[in-house]
Amino acid sequence: MGEPGRREAHKLATRQALQQAALRMFEQHGYAATTVRDIASAAGVTERTFFRYFPSKEDLVLGEIVDLIPVLQEQVRARPAGEPPYTAVLQALLSIAAQRGGIAILFSGPPVRLLSQPTRPAQPVVRKLEDSLAAALAERAGESDPPRPTLCTSVLARACVAAMRSVLIAYSSLPEPDRTLERALNLIREAFAALREG
Repeated sequence: MGEPGRREAHKLATRQALQQAALRMFEQHGYAATTVRDIASAAGVTERTFFRYFPSKEDLVLGEIVDLIPVLQEQVRARPAGEPPYTAVLQALLSIAAQRGGIAILFSGPPVRLLSQPTRPAQPVVRKLEDSLAAALAERAGESDPPRPTLCTSVLARACVAAMRSVLIAYSSLPEPDRTLERALNLIREAFAALREG
C-alpha cells in the first residue's frame, strides 16, 4: 500500500478511536462531565489532534449520526417498490438495528439530547437527514430522472424525521432502567404506527 493509502487508513483509525473513546467516556462519566481533553487522552492523542477531526464534542457525536445517513438511504432504496413510504422507512430503521446495531448511537445520551432539542449544532444534521430521506423515497417512487423529491415526498420524509425526534424525546423521559434498545425499537414502531394511522 502506498503512502497516501497508509495516511488515509491512519486518519480513519484515529477518527474511530476518538469516537469510540468518547462513547466510553460518556457512558462512564456522562456527557457533560467528559471534556475534549478526556476524550483525546483516552484515544491516545492530543487535544490538538482531536480538533483536527472534530470542531467540538457535539460534532463528534453528530458525526456518528451523519455516518448512518447513507446506510439509511441504502436500506430505504432496497425496500420493495410497492411498500408504503412510512413502512419502508420503519423497516429500514429496524434492519439497521438488526444488522449493525448502528441505530443504538441515536439512543445514547448525547444524541438524544442534541437531536431531541432544536440545538444549533443539530439543525444541519436534522436537515441533512430529512433531505437524504426525501431523496431515497423519491428514488424508490421513480419521481423523475434523476429523482427529485416532490413536495409530497419531502413532507413524508420530514414526518418520518419528526417521528424519530418524538421517539428520542419520549425515550429521554424514561427512567434510566427502562432505556434499553428494545424499548427504543418499540417506541419507533409505535411512532410509525401513529404516522400510518394518523
